[in-house]
Amino acid sequence: MSSTDQHLDHLDQLEAQSIYILREARVRLKRLGLLWSLGKDSNVLIWLCRKAFMGELPFPVAHLDTGLEFPESYEFRDRYSQEWGLNLIKDECPPIEMTDPTLPPGTRIAARKSLGLAAALEKYQFDGLITGIRRDEQATRAKERVFSPRGLDGAWQAAHQPPEFWDQYTIERAPGTHTRVHPLLAWTEVDVWRYIKREEIPLVPLYFARDGKRFRSLGEIGITFPVDSNASTIDEIIDELESTRTPERAGRSMDHEAEDAFERLRAGGYL
Repeated sequence: MSSTDQHLDHLDQLEAQSIYILREARVRLKRLGLLWSLGKDSNVLIWLCRKAFMGELPFPVAHLDTGLEFPESYEFRDRYSQEWGLNLIKDECPPIEMTDPTLPPGTRIAARKSLGLAAALEKYQFDGLITGIRRDEQATRAKERVFSPRGLDGAWQAAHQPPEFWDQYTIERAPGTHTRVHPLLAWTEVDVWRYIKREEIPLVPLYFARDGKRFRSLGEIGITFPVDSNASTIDEIIDELESTRTPERAGRSMDHEAEDAFERLRAGGYL
């Protein structure tokens, strides 16, 4: 068997597992929403949802808008929310003055999304939120579960995560709480790019190198920066990822501000 066939078999397995998780969520949680960051992972997630549910998403898609996305990201959102027939929520996040002033500057900007998410949960009464996080992306996320319970305040606590063996998921919610659903948790960054190549999934063009720079992780202006790269095609990106030692979130300013910044954000409800 060729290495290409092995990659395809691996992607098929990941795809099947993610679709199973999405369908489980649809059956067991009645008021679902999907969080769309406009980035590569959540675009793969929408693609998988369209496969899982006969080409349509049977729940709304929420973009927590800080007003600080790159112009290319807004152009992508407006085009593909229509092309994919999404029921799009694009409520504005609360201003930075409402965030915790003890957080570092970049982390405070990111914390606006935590407040926006809390507002969306209250407004739309979601009992389940589908997100595109992966375990390999960040150490704190490695502690997550596929079905992750959140407390009354939306907070995440690693010690309260339920065991998950042999694809047996526990979904028990107290009134007023919700569950985060993570269908891409077992994927890696290279898996995502190989799947994007195979499925020809559209992306914000900032992921591809221009003038020796490209974004590996895409977020807000002022707290997300490109990394050195000459990879301007998907094949070149995959080759780069197979040899680089640079972390995926190297361009995220809040990851460099304080050792506990990301953990504090997640404990407060961040993605």
